[in-house]
Amino acid sequence: MAVTESVPVAPTSAQEGILRRQSLRESAARTYARALPIVPVRARGLTIEGADGRRYLDCLSGAGTLALGHNHPVILEAIKKVLDSGAPLHVLDLATPVKDAFTTELFATLPRRLADDARIQFCGPAGTDAVEAALKLVRKATGREGLLAFTGAYHGMTAGALAASGGATDVRVTRLPYPQDYRCPFGIGGERGAEIGARWTETLLDDPKSGVPAPAGMILEPVQGEGGVIPAPDAWLRRMRGITADRSVPLIADEVQTGVGRTGAFWAVDHSGVVPDVMVMSKAIGGSLPLAVIVYRSGLDVWQPGAHAGTFRGNQLAMAAGAATLAFVRENRLAERAATLGARMLGQLQGLAAAHPCVGDVRGRGLMIGVELVAPDATADVPPPAPDLAAAVQRECLRRGLIVELGGRHNAVVRLLPPLTLTDEQAVAVLDRFADALAAAERTPPHPSDPGPSR
Repeated sequence: MAVTESVPVAPTSAQEGILRRQSLRESAARTYARALPIVPVRARGLTIEGADGRRYLDCLSGAGTLALGHNHPVILEAIKKVLDSGAPLHVLDLATPVKDAFTTELFATLPRRLADDARIQFCGPAGTDAVEAALKLVRKATGREGLLAFTGAYHGMTAGALAASGGATDVRVTRLPYPQDYRCPFGIGGERGAEIGARWTETLLDDPKSGVPAPAGMILEPVQGEGGVIPAPDAWLRRMRGITADRSVPLIADEVQTGVGRTGAFWAVDHSGVVPDVMVMSKAIGGSLPLAVIVYRSGLDVWQPGAHAGTFRGNQLAMAAGAATLAFVRENRLAERAATLGARMLGQLQGLAAAHPCVGDVRGRGLMIGVELVAPDATADVPPPAPDLAAAVQRECLRRGLIVELGGRHNAVVRLLPPLTLTDEQAVAVLDRFADALAAAERTPPHPSDPGPSR
């Protein structure tokens, strides 16, 4: 549907009826719908219009999926071109001109040392499907079962991806400390904290009595998203690459949320110059439609035909939309734009934090920003997280027409994931609304938020 098409605006009573029926008929596992009781009917760029006629600035962006925002013209045109061509929409894993164009564009964006010796596997439609494929791949290639993963990680909702995520208990997964300054697991932060974590990793792998067998792979996020928007230090990432390479352990970079310019580089590993053995990609690569792939070194390609498949891995509309998105981000240098605008927004939020003791930390990279809210406590070096206050800020943002997400270990981090097409004026509006919502939430005692994460 073209965004210029007239869409009837439902009366408020009709919107309330839709929301009531959703709560009665949909699973208790629904998440975003709990914190965002709106009924979108139109969207363009940063803006969503609800069935009640209200407009919202969307800094959720489909959990980072919408690199170009809602209904960008180049995406709509790419989809329309496929539809008008009469091309098949469902082709399993057959070769098509659309797939060839997508793969060519994707490979043009990859770290050169990977692209020159890469294979691609089209997976099921979601990022978690690609994670499962990556884990299966390295286990097959190495003949090992164990996995190195990190505290605070989030890799998806299927069994293998969940096992590698923080909070899970799987005897095959060894948990390693992920470096962070604000809540450093060693109470140090900075380069010293990251160095201790790296040494801990080396000790576990090299100590014959550590109980950690040679692993099939290490999986990490260059910036932990659901874990609270925590960027990994570049030097630490290079250290992990060295540790894994020296021990013949494949390194898997989960770029599902960080990819396609989000962090200020086309891929987040580009900041550090690290070339992983496997890259996991989804969200933005489909241009708002479901698409997930892994790209990996050819030496790992030991699968037999049919070893990994998926009925919907040949989504032609997603490949067309994805190729258009990748090309637009590349040609218009939107990654560089995200770096510049993101740094400016981080600085302004850090200035806001100076006037609000409830803001414990402001962090991020590019247009992937997190604001951790805390309960001020003069006796604590690092105040305790304040998830109820974060939920109150989210509600106050929605009242002011701003959609944000929550995340972090305790769901106390307000996350901003605006589209890479965000303008300077829109960035000012987003920060103004956030500042007003924060002040309002501080004045009103928070009440317990809905259970479960805001996914």
